Amino acid sequence: MTATVEGRLDFDADALGAFLGAFLGARLGPDGGRYALTRIGGGQSNPTYFLDWGDRRLVLRKQPSGEILRGAHAVDREYRVLAALHPTGVPVPRPVLFHGGADLLGTPFYLMERVEGRIFTDTALADLPRAERRGIWMAVADTLAALHRIRPEEVGLGDYGRPGNYFERQIARWDRQYRASPSGPVPEIEALHAWLVAEMPEDDGRVALCHGDFRLGNLMFHPTEPRVVAILDWELSTLGHPLADLGFCVMPWHTAPDEYGGLLGTDLGVAGLPTKAEVIARYRAGVPFDAPLLPFHEAFALYRFAVIFVGIADRARAGTASDPEAAALGPLARRFAIRALEVAGAA
Repeated sequence: MTATVEGRLDFDADALGAFLGAFLGARLGPDGGRYALTRIGGGQSNPTYFLDWGDRRLVLRKQPSGEILRGAHAVDREYRVLAALHPTGVPVPRPVLFHGGADLLGTPFYLMERVEGRIFTDTALADLPRAERRGIWMAVADTLAALHRIRPEEVGLGDYGRPGNYFERQIARWDRQYRASPSGPVPEIEALHAWLVAEMPEDDGRVALCHGDFRLGNLMFHPTEPRVVAILDWELSTLGHPLADLGFCVMPWHTAPDEYGGLLGTDLGVAGLPTKAEVIARYRAGVPFDAPLLPFHEAFALYRFAVIFVGIADRARAGTASDPEAAALGPLARRFAIRALEVAGAA
């Protein structure tokens, strides 16, 4: 059956349709039903599409075409974590199918059920009534705490990463990714890396399932309630230290509105938004451990995002970025490194 296509595709929609016919064919009905693919925005990493198949509303995620860094764009890991978490009550879409070969789309891909709800990309929540904004951010903190209450070994994720020395391994990983970039050196990233290595706290043994990119734009909220109905974009997830996720979550309080939509300089009280300390306190009330969020954790989050922006700029130059606006994000690599140095007191 021929697909109705909206947006650019880099694969054969009819070949995909023939494959889906064997897997989902019963849903199409005798008249053939509807098969539609729509390219959607969002994440800078893995191309994402709405896929309608008869009465089923699905989402397709695939790796980007072209050369990718080893270990990046791990759609297999995304699918595995969705399958593990869906039965626990942690809000994730229901997984449907994983296809690990490159024969159909040129890359591995997976399907998940489409969840209906709201996604907020503006951390100031300006489109919401003032009275509703605080509740949204408290739901963010509650959801992160719920994720970190999960014991990975109890949901089949005990081998999802290497426990211990998380920050040491992560800093080494992101430094390798940064140095593999064909772009020239960024002095602020170099200085930040040196500070992080020097100030790394001792490993305290805490291990949780870490999302790796836990921020407002990767959460879907109930259509009317301040409640998260789906955590999205699990590509960077692994076993790690929970404070890495928390540092990522509060990043907007350290970046300006023109720096990927931060809150720095916003009058939080007038805007009806919580302070960073209030979000942290809400999270800590929901987890079974007591550990302070240090400048190191927050600077590490900003460092990792700075390296991600380097990769986005590289893909934009190569023409393989999934977002047409990717080229404009390249300069944020340096600016996020500067913000991290400010947090560290090393600017």
